[in-house]
Amino acid sequence: MLLRKLKQRLKSTAFLAVTSFIIICDAACGKENESLEILFIGNSYTGRHNLSKVVEAMAEAGNPGLEVNVSTVIYGGRRLVDHWRLGTANFVRSQKIGVSEIEKTIASLEKAVAENPKDNHAKSAIKRNQEFLDNLDTWRKKWDIVVLQSYRDDLEGETSPYMQYAPKFAKLASDQGARVILYETTPATQNAQPLTEAPEGAIVMEKENSIAALANRIEAQVAPMALIGYRCQSERPDLTLRFVNDAHLNHTMAYLTAATLYAAMFDKSPEGLPVDSITDIRFFKSGDKSRDRDGNSITRVFSKKDRADLQRIAWEGYSEFERMRRK
Repeated sequence: MLLRKLKQRLKSTAFLAVTSFIIICDAACGKENESLEILFIGNSYTGRHNLSKVVEAMAEAGNPGLEVNVSTVIYGGRRLVDHWRLGTANFVRSQKIGVSEIEKTIASLEKAVAENPKDNHAKSAIKRNQEFLDNLDTWRKKWDIVVLQSYRDDLEGETSPYMQYAPKFAKLASDQGARVILYETTPATQNAQPLTEAPEGAIVMEKENSIAALANRIEAQVAPMALIGYRCQSERPDLTLRFVNDAHLNHTMAYLTAATLYAAMFDKSPEGLPVDSITDIRFFKSGDKSRDRDGNSITRVFSKKDRADLQRIAWEGYSEFERMRRK
């Protein structure tokens, strides 16, 4: 049923051309099992809170019988332009890439390190690409969805690096038959304290118009977190979206992000999903692994009201963006 609905949706929209699911037929029992392979590309805004695993849990909870497998390529503080230099494109092409191409990437990175021994990201990329090469048979996956995270590289309209490199990655993904989701982060608008005044919306909408134009150009779905954050701040000014002692998204923003990614993946509301908690992966400065960077519990369990509000805000914000991009 899930596959049938998705296929109907794909036929009725111009920007989604291929089905997202691999159907594995179990002849022994006559059951139809569905699986989804998702690749996340980003930095700590993807790594924190094990965001990809939260999305996995939501996807399986909202689609009984669906097996979701997530993989990540994460470099701290890096943007898509950096991922391109570090060979992340190889992972997008994992189904068909040749050994010599990976070896060429490793050689290029080794040259970069020789020229700049302090290029620690290149060192990490050498190790990652070597492990990729050594385990290539395991990595021979056909991605159904590739998630491309932005990070302060989407603020200057069409001249932004994200606008230049998201299409490059999207082309590789679509050539393999994968859908693309643009995961827009919004570190500049996340609030560390409850708001006492209405948030500024004009700058948010200006940015979302640029993201919408990009999405339409490369036929991608979007998790528009600037808009989602703005709606949350407007409706629930008592909630904060970042840590006080750490500029990253906090538990609330992570939950909003996962719920919005769910909406973008399935074009349906996350409302009613049973996932009710978020656990961060960075600890309190004293080394106490039971507390987050602000000294609160490392795991936040959301009340029924907060969970319902966050799921609703994610869906309504996603739906607003979808209407906007089609005007």
